Amino acid sequence: MSSSRGGTDDRFLSSVTVSGPRPPLTPATLLSTWFGCGYSPKAPGTAGSLAALAIAIALHHYLGFTPLHFLLLAAILFPPAVWAAGVTARACGLKDPQFVVVDEVIGQWIALAGAASLNWKSFLAAFALFRLFDIWKPPPVRQLESLPGGWGINLDDVMAGVYAALVLWAAARFNLY
Repeated sequence: MSSSRGGTDDRFLSSVTVSGPRPPLTPATLLSTWFGCGYSPKAPGTAGSLAALAIAIALHHYLGFTPLHFLLLAAILFPPAVWAAGVTARACGLKDPQFVVVDEVIGQWIALAGAASLNWKSFLAAFALFRLFDIWKPPPVRQLESLPGGWGINLDDVMAGVYAALVLWAAARFNLY
């Protein structure tokens, strides 16, 4: 068994590869993989972030969602995401399966909450900043990964989203977008 996204459990490897069978379709796996985005053969975390961004752009364009709306969406999604990520991780025997990407969705929406206005520059900056902090994992992002189950899977991305939102907010104060 592995304890991080980087490693794999040989018994489970075939069930998470794109060509092999996938974990059973349950409400938990549907949500935790963000409706299949986590099965992207390359960079599933980035795929989850891009899906969150595409939804955000559509919600902003068609329904007038503001940065605060995305913070509220992230808060509403958080409890079911903790549950789904925890159930999926236990079912496959991995601490933080790479195909669980609902945490990237939450983090990406939190990052958008820091925007002073939503436009192509702020969407691009929020995406780049969130991915930077999610991959870099400055303290306490990495330490939050050690929390048990769905809490650790999700809270590191929440904190990466908070960092991205703070930088985006500060950039707006200097008219950088």
